[in-house]
This record gives sequence, structure tokens and C-alpha cells, in this order.
Amino acid sequence: MDTQLFDYTKQDASGTCSTAHAWAKQPAPLTPVQRTALAERAKALLKKHNAVLVAHYYVDGVLQDLALETGGIVSDSLEMARFGRDHAAQTLVVAGVRFMGETAKILSPEKRVLMPDLDATCSLDLGCPADDFAAFCDAHPDRQVVVYANTSAAVKARADWMVTSSCALEIVSDLHAKGQKILWAPDRHLGRYIQEQTGADMLMWNGACIVHDEFKGLELELLREQHPNAQILVHPESPKSVVDMAHVVGSTSALIKAVVDGTAQEYIVATDNGILHRMRQLAPGKTLIEAPTAGNSATCKSCAHCPWMAMNGLANLVECLESGEPQIHVDEPTRVKAQLCINRMLDFTAARKKAASGMTPGIGAA
Repeated sequence: MDTQLFDYTKQDASGTCSTAHAWAKQPAPLTPVQRTALAERAKALLKKHNAVLVAHYYVDGVLQDLALETGGIVSDSLEMARFGRDHAAQTLVVAGVRFMGETAKILSPEKRVLMPDLDATCSLDLGCPADDFAAFCDAHPDRQVVVYANTSAAVKARADWMVTSSCALEIVSDLHAKGQKILWAPDRHLGRYIQEQTGADMLMWNGACIVHDEFKGLELELLREQHPNAQILVHPESPKSVVDMAHVVGSTSALIKAVVDGTAQEYIVATDNGILHRMRQLAPGKTLIEAPTAGNSATCKSCAHCPWMAMNGLANLVECLESGEPQIHVDEPTRVKAQLCINRMLDFTAARKKAASGMTPGIGAA
């Protein structure tokens, strides 16, 4: 079955949803003395405010370490959603991008959800405006609407299912087995991969992640020739030419698990390079090599690191803990609708998890 793409009208020359209106600012570099002082201040404030830090694998390693040292978590977006919902803390501090903060608030409306910078967003979220997406859904009422986690609360409110890269394949497989046709958004690469694996009838929104879309198949082939014994680990948001060369295709936690459990000495990693911090901690002694992008001197917008993830820093983390701002707010009608598709995913994965062999220590669900 040929992949079908819905062409969002605001596209760039490559045919991808435009992010021309997006921007990101990075925190100023810190000296070692400043870094230590701010980390200690953050620890004290987290304790004072009964707050827990939930950090994604792609944020700065200092924030990842701080989360683990203070009883928080470093994880992919699925585990972030579960952890924030189930933790006793009344304040959640989300080090990641805005849709992650919104998801935390959707699942924990009674809690205060803070983020270091609300402008930290995502190209997939930006490229899928809620009104345009609603019109797309209205035009195809016979399809189950399945949206990736990297979308706004308003888009999730229009969906039947939310998925992450760690559970999308299973959920779509299950829907396909039941004879359901899928309307998928927003990442076209992940959607194509799932369609190829499941054979599902999928109508797709035409979005892409600016980080993963930059990985290049030709350059990866040349790098593989230099490291013939390396295992190639690829996130499914990457282009087909990259995915087709992978030994392992999976979510962030699945890729970490592949390094921890793998017998190879070398690994070429095609996802945001923020993941390398945790990989090195959990698999010391193994050689990790970044997969090639277009490069700094070419057309690269991200160079294997999300510019919005990089907006999270110690200084603005401390500022948000001191001031109690900025907070994530989701209006109640949107929150209630969005929670339905998220809970459906969480119930599905919880049922599958009971039948699985368990979780890898220090990683979470794969």
C-alpha cells in the first residue's frame, strides 16, 4: 500500500511543514563554580517546594543527573507521562519541551506543572496546527485518529489515541488487526515505518522532526564502512534510507537498552545526541558514534541536537522554582478530551507491560 500524505499548506521547499516561525534561545554557558552553585540551589528548592524533576533523555546531562539525584526520573515521553501522574509530589518540573509539560498537566490537573522555558517547543507540534488538523480529521470520519505524543493538547483532544515511539507499533498493529483504518499525525517518517511494519491503511499528516530528518543515508553508509563492526541504532523518526540500515529501530529507551544489553563494542546512534549522556553512564567502556547529519557547514538546522531541548538549563530551572513560573495551563474542556486518548494509551501499555519480561534498570520501558 502506498503511503498517503496530507499536505499541510505552510510547507518549505522540501515539502515539510514549515518551522520558519520557530526560534530557540540557548542558556548562557556556565562556569564550573556557577554550575555547582546552581545545582545545589535547585536541589534545595525542589525539596522546599515538594517538587520532582522529570527530565527527557535529550536535555543537558547536568539536568539529567540532577533529576536522578533528587528522586526524579530521566526517561522517554511515555515514562515521563506515567511517572508524573503517579508521583506524590504536588509540583512537577518538566525539563523537556512544551508538549511534555502539557501532557503532565493533562494527567495531573491538581498539580502545579512548571517548565524552565515555555518557548521550548517541537517542530512536529508547530507543524500540526489544531484547527487545520481538526479539518483534516473531519474530512475522514471513518478513520481512527492516532497522534504522536509530539503534539499540542488541542491536537490530542481531537484524537482517539495518543502514542509514543515506544508503543506506536503495538497500538497500530492492534487497531489494524481489528480492521480499523488510521489517520496518523504528525511525523511522516515514523508513520511510514509503522505502515511498512503493520500493513495498516494509514492516511498521514506530512510532518517531520528537524533533528531526525537531518540524518543522511549516504553519509551513514560511508561511516559504516569505517566501522564495520558497529551496531547502527536508529530512531524511527529518521528517513527511510537511515532506518533501512539499522540493526535496531526503536524509541529512546529501546536504543539505550540496545547499548546496555548489546555485545558489540561500537554503536552508531541516529537520534538526538543528548541521549549519549545516559548511554555512557549505563554502558561505560562502549564506543558511541553520532550518526552523520548534513553538518554545520551545510543545511543542518539541528545537527543532531534539538534547539528547543537545549533551552532547558540550570539557571532557568532555578528561576522557575524560585518564582513558581512559568506554569503550564490547559483549559479544562481541552484537558478532559485530551486525557481520554492518553489514558487509552496508558491502559494499553499497562496491560502489555504485565505480560512482558519487565523493565531494564535505569532505563524504563523500551
